[in-house]
Amino acid sequence: MSALLPFLALDQTCEQVQDWVHQRLTGAGFRVVQTFDLHVARLAHSDCPCPHHGTDDCNCQMVVLLIYQKKDGPVTLVIHGQDGRTWLSLANPTGQRTNQHLEALVRRALTPRIPNALPPSEATYETRSTI
Repeated sequence: MSALLPFLALDQTCEQVQDWVHQRLTGAGFRVVQTFDLHVARLAHSDCPCPHHGTDDCNCQMVVLLIYQKKDGPVTLVIHGQDGRTWLSLANPTGQRTNQHLEALVRRALTPRIPNALPPSEATYETRSTI
């Protein structure tokens, strides 16, 4: 079991955010490994209805990334998108210790300090504290 509390919300599609996340994290020296893609998983279940859009009109996406730095890690980053909006969460498995230092570094790499730090073509965003 895991508790997902988004720390960043972006007005961009999941695919756009996934590209941005990969670029930001690899540029900061992290290794990023994708372990799950909802679109790929749904290919085997064409009759699986989306609770938000039905079967055919679903634009929901969820991607799970493992983030490594040096020999530490990984931490699990979940990217969840729906209707042109995307949320980033760090998954914290219940009952397991997390690498809080690595989580803080990942958050810092993905959370702009100044609202105008992103180019206008990038997403608008809001940060959410999990404290």
